[in-house]
Amino acid sequence: MKIGLISDTHGLLRPQALQALHGCAQLIHAGDIGNPDILDALRAIAPLTVVRGNNDRDDAWAGEVPHSAILRAGQIGIYITHIPADVPPTLPANIQVVVTGHTHKPLMQQRDGVLFINPGSAGPRRFKLPIAVGLLHIDGQGVVGELIELTL
Repeated sequence: MKIGLISDTHGLLRPQALQALHGCAQLIHAGDIGNPDILDALRAIAPLTVVRGNNDRDDAWAGEVPHSAILRAGQIGIYITHIPADVPPTLPANIQVVVTGHTHKPLMQQRDGVLFINPGSAGPRRFKLPIAVGLLHIDGQGVVGELIELTL
């Protein structure tokens, strides 16, 4: 199973991001969406799990979006929240992956047997940080993360 990760679109959904996420069985948007049309475009690709970012302030559409979520993909538990500092010090049971956004910096690291992955920003460029998305590859052996820098 391939799960696509996107974050910090801030109202800009690039065609390169859509292309990179094409073929995913599930998508995760880790917040700072910026526009509800982005959610519709992502849902057209695959089922979507989404969390609210600190810039998603319009309650008309973002008020229903949770600040954190848990997704189960087979035997893999995925905890999602926008701001890395909001990850609880003790994760819920059976979480193997934590997905965050906010920093605009792609990052992937193992911490105490849990894969922490931030796909970076797929929206407007911030400073000189790359424009990126991520993938989770899940099979009977476990989960492997992948970060993809988009060519603009």
